[in-house]
Amino acid sequence: MSRPLIGIPARLASSTSALRYAAAVNARALLTMVHAAGGEPLSVLPWPDIDALSAREVAERLAFVDGILLPGGGDLDPRRYGQDVDSEHLYDIDDVQDSMDLAVAAWALDHGVPLFAVCRGLHVVNVALGGTLEQHMEEPHREVVHTEVRHTVEVDGDGWPKGVDVTDDLAVSCYHHQRIDTLGSGLRTLARADDATVEAVATVGRDGWFLGVQWHPEDMADDAQQRAIVGAFVDAARLQQDR
Repeated sequence: MSRPLIGIPARLASSTSALRYAAAVNARALLTMVHAAGGEPLSVLPWPDIDALSAREVAERLAFVDGILLPGGGDLDPRRYGQDVDSEHLYDIDDVQDSMDLAVAAWALDHGVPLFAVCRGLHVVNVALGGTLEQHMEEPHREVVHTEVRHTVEVDGDGWPKGVDVTDDLAVSCYHHQRIDTLGSGLRTLARADDATVEAVATVGRDGWFLGVQWHPEDMADDAQQRAIVGAFVDAARLQQDR
């Protein structure tokens, strides 16, 4: 059986050390982890004329994929969730990136395509479903550091997607300065950090495999639980391949 094809929207970068031009890239560690789990990771270029992007165009462009992985990256424009910019800490906002990611998230959810959302990807799904974000988690008011740190998240809900067997607290690697504020419609919380930051979500009443996590599994590719989570996503995409 051929590997299931995992579409990963590329991150738009103004420059990279290995290239002479602006780039569309994805983290090597994330691609490697998907490949090690049995999937074939494929970066998908955000396409032009993004303001006119329709659901049909998304479906036509991504008809070949068996699953979608929404990776980490820069911040969503707060206007995407009905707010003005009120933090100097926002970075790498890109209208094309936002439009692409939001459209792809909505398409995958609406059509039951297996979807795994990581860090920014979790924020994208939350906003696509009408939720909001805390633009910046102010350090003096935080009980848990969330940037460049490994910590434990508490599992506080059942309903994890098929193949993910999580019953105890999880060790995770986090790198984020934003978090979910208002939860999107049809999402339920599966895990939280000690300061109540939402760390994992699933959907309620929708077909298809979906998991959104605030952490970066690719930072802990040697961890059996993180490998199992990515493996469950790839397995769901393999089932999609047969449909």
